[in-house]
Amino acid sequence: MSKILIRGAEVLGGAPQDVLIDGETIAAVGTGLDAGGAEVVDAAGKVLLPGLVDLHTHLREPGREDSETVLTGTRAAACGGYTAVFAMANTFPVADTAGVVEQVYRLGQEHGYCDVQPIGAVTVGLAGRQLAELGAMHESAAGVTVFSDDGKCVDDAVIMRRALEYVKAFGGVVAQHAQEPRLTEGAQMNEGVVSAELGLGGWPAVAEESVIARDVLLADHVGSRVHICHLSTAGSVEIVRWAKSRGIAVTAEVTPHHLLLTDELVRSYNPVYKVNPPLRTERDVRALREAVADGTIDIVATDHAPHPHEDKDCEWAAAAMGMVGLETALSVVQETMVDTGLLDWAGVADRMSFAPARIGRATGHGRPVSVGEPANLTLVDTAYRGRVDPAGFASRSRNTPYEGRELPGRVTHTWLRGKATLVDGKLT
Repeated sequence: MSKILIRGAEVLGGAPQDVLIDGETIAAVGTGLDAGGAEVVDAAGKVLLPGLVDLHTHLREPGREDSETVLTGTRAAACGGYTAVFAMANTFPVADTAGVVEQVYRLGQEHGYCDVQPIGAVTVGLAGRQLAELGAMHESAAGVTVFSDDGKCVDDAVIMRRALEYVKAFGGVVAQHAQEPRLTEGAQMNEGVVSAELGLGGWPAVAEESVIARDVLLADHVGSRVHICHLSTAGSVEIVRWAKSRGIAVTAEVTPHHLLLTDELVRSYNPVYKVNPPLRTERDVRALREAVADGTIDIVATDHAPHPHEDKDCEWAAAAMGMVGLETALSVVQETMVDTGLLDWAGVADRMSFAPARIGRATGHGRPVSVGEPANLTLVDTAYRGRVDPAGFASRSRNTPYEGRELPGRVTHTWLRGKATLVDGKLT
C-alpha cells in the first residue's frame, strides 16, 4: 500500500498537523512532515477524526435486501465517515445463531467498505421467551459481544436478568430497546399535545422510562453491563444519570434525529417522520443535547433503519417505523452539538468513535490519531453547507427526514486501515 500524507488537518479540531499513513497504520504526526513520495491530501481547514463507529445499524441482510444489503449499507457508512458498524439482529432469519452472525460478518469482510460487527439476538426469533445461543455467537468467528432484540423489548424481567448474567461471563453487554409493550399498544407517535390534537395513538414517555429503571436495577443486581438503545426522553436521561451516580454499569445512546427533530413534524402526516421511539418534544430534545454534552448519554448512534419506498409512501398508520441515518449523522451532530457550542470536535470523536468502540469492544477502532495506531480516519469539511438530496445516497433506501434541509459539514475522505474508501466525497 502506498503512503498517504494528510497535510494541515485540524486533528480533533485542534491546531493543524500533518498525518502520515504508511500501509495500515499511522507512521507520523507533526508539522512540516516530508511527503517523501507519499500521496498528499490537502486538508487545510478540515477536521480529522478517528473513523466513526456506529453501535446501532440495520443492514437488513439476510432477508430484506430490498431495503439494504451489507454492501450498500457499508458504502453508506463510508460516505458518513464510519469505519465500523454494529449490525442489528432483526434480519430474516434472525441473527440468533452462530451461523447467521458469521454470515453477516463474512459479508462485511468481503465488501471491505467498513468493518461489520454483528449484534446477536437476546432471545430466539426475538420472541422474548427463550435465550438465544449467546455463548455460541460469542465464540463464533464473528466474536459477538453485543446482544439486542432491538425492534422489540426484552420485556420479561427474568429473561433480561438471565441474559445479563450470561453475558457477564465474557464481558458482553445487553443493548435494550426500552419499550413496555402493553403501554404502547396501537401507539403511533409521542403521547402529548400533538397526538391529542391529531387523534393519533400516544406513545407515553413512561413506556421507555419504566423499562430503563427496571434494567439498570437488574444490571446492578447481577453486576453486569446494560446499554440503552435510542434513549429519547428527559425522564430517561434522569434515570441514567441517577444510575451512573450509583456506579451502575449502564451506557446509553441517542440518535441524531432525536437531537434535532420534534413531534411537531408529525402534523404533516408524512410517514418519513414515523420512527421508534417516536420523535419527542422540544423539552426532550434540549435534555438530550445537554446529556450528550455532559456525558450522561455516552454515544450518538444512528439507528440507520432503511425501508423501501412502498413501506413509507403510504398512509401514516400503515407506514414502517424508521429513518436512514448513516450519511447524515455527523452533519446533524455538527448542527445540534458543535455549532451550538455544546460540544467540541474532541467531544464528537469521543461520542461517535472512542466510546462506541469501547462499549462494543471494537478492536482497532476508536483509537487516538497517534503514531502506531490503525489508520482508521475520516476527514470533514466543516465549513460546507448543503441541502440533503437522498437521490445521491449510497444507501439502497431513501427514507430520510432531512430531504431538502440544509445541513453543515461534509465527509470528504474516509480511510479504513490506510485504504481510502471515500475520496473527495466519492466512493472508491
